[in-house]
This record gives sequence, C-alpha cells and structure tokens, in this order.
Amino acid sequence: MANDKYNASVTYAGDGYFIGTTPTGIPQLMDSKGDRHAAPTPLEMLLVSVAACTAFDVQSILEKKRQDVVEYKVEIEGTRFDDYPRKFTAFHINHIVRGRGISEKALADAIELSDTKYCSVAATVRPTATITTSYEIVEI
Repeated sequence: MANDKYNASVTYAGDGYFIGTTPTGIPQLMDSKGDRHAAPTPLEMLLVSVAACTAFDVQSILEKKRQDVVEYKVEIEGTRFDDYPRKFTAFHINHIVRGRGISEKALADAIELSDTKYCSVAATVRPTATITTSYEIVEI
C-alpha cells in the first residue's frame, strides 16, 4: 500500500489573516481572530470538512442508486472540551434529503458506507471524537 503525500502551505498575510494554499494550489483565506467573522478559522474549516466529506460521498452514492434528490443539505454540530487544547470530542451529522420517492434504505446505506468506508476526514478525526449521524427525508 502506497503512502500518498500531500503538500500545503500557510502564509501570514498580516493583521491576523493567513492564506492557506491547498495541494491543488487553491488559496483559502483564514482568520485567526474568529470574533470578526471575516474568514473561517481552522477549527471552523475542520467542522465543515467533516460535513463536506460525508456529503460528497452520500450524494455520489445516492446518484449511483438513482435516487431522485432535488436538494441535499448536511448540518453538523461539534462538541469541544472546555479546557485547552479544546479539541472536538464529538460530531453529530444530520443529512437532510428532499426529493421524490427517496428510499430510506438507500439513504441509510449511503450514510453507513461514507461513515465506515469512504470518508477520510471522518476516519482522521474518529480516533479522538465520536461521530453520530441522523437523517431526514422530505418528500416533495
């Protein structure tokens, strides 16, 4: 099994701002002063990354299962320790799928596959944080 390597960088841009450059060269502004809400903090980006990773998987699986999804949204809640380093201890992910005739089994299976097999971000945080999931199907 090969160990793929990824390279990224973070450069200070002044006034508490940093520019992160992804392995594909895409810049991402970050704000170390989270109270001004001008750009995400690294912690906020981690929260969104956990949600996005599973969303990408589940959407792709539902598409392959030919589910008639009109709108799909993932909401995530993270719980952190009060003491430093204030790491995340738990994530709860809620999948909300709007569509026509969405199979509950297809959705549950897609979430399970993402959670146990495909989502590398969840696999990365799982050793130190619990991840729970739920879902809602909204028929239109």
